[in-house]
Amino acid sequence: MKKCDYRRGVAAGLMLLAGGAFAGAPENRSELANMVIQDCGSCHGLTMRGGLGPPLRPDDLKQQSVESIAAIIREGLDGTAMPPWKPLLTDEQILWISRQLKSGALLTDETKDAR
Repeated sequence: MKKCDYRRGVAAGLMLLAGGAFAGAPENRSELANMVIQDCGSCHGLTMRGGLGPPLRPDDLKQQSVESIAAIIREGLDGTAMPPWKPLLTDEQILWISRQLKSGALLTDETKDAR
């Protein structure tokens, strides 16, 4: 199995876990924020400082527009473990997540200070 195939399998498994945890797409912003921290955090780190995936903190996203972040979330990235989230999230939810990541609004005092 190629490395890419393994990563896609892991990503697909995470998507299934995310879907099972919420029995569908998150219905409110609180659930959506929790999904970002828990599900995105499983690859990008619970403090969004990176892991399997790159860091997702405002300083790391300076060069990205909200729209380009949304496109990555929506479509995923070929050749990486980043899956497309469009089967689980609406365009509005994806745009909301993109804005929150860009602004750092989902980071708590604990995660802001985490090293």
